[in-house]
Amino acid sequence: MCYVISACLIGNDCKYNGSNNIHHLVKGIFDKGDSLAVCPELLAGMGVPRPRTEIQEGDGAEVICGKGRVMSEEGSDVTEQFIRGAQAAYEMAYQRGITRAILKARSPSCGFGAIYDGSFSGKLKNGNGVLAQFLVDHGFEVKTEEEVEPG
Repeated sequence: MCYVISACLIGNDCKYNGSNNIHHLVKGIFDKGDSLAVCPELLAGMGVPRPRTEIQEGDGAEVICGKGRVMSEEGSDVTEQFIRGAQAAYEMAYQRGITRAILKARSPSCGFGAIYDGSFSGKLKNGNGVLAQFLVDHGFEVKTEEEVEPG
């Protein structure tokens, strides 16, 4: 099976602080071939390292419809970059006929089901990140690395 996979989960050092979130089961899926590793923030031209970001005023659905904002810990509005990165990742997946994704839990881009609440305090709220929501809106089956089972 082919998946869109958060690049940090396969060991790419694209996390905001320059590290990764390698998950060996997900890396094994990627190493079988045909999956697509993406980092929406890098696709949008954001660098590494970069300030931490969280969605304020809702979740990915609100961001996409213009009601929510993605803000950096330093107070910069990076909403447009997050939308641009999600669109680019979706286009890449669409061109390859991929309709499933394994994304990084709790991320403002990739989180699915729960994301950080926008206070930079480690608290969670229900909702999806911008890329996760964009993919769901386009009919993708989405899960996080925490839902991947051996096999």
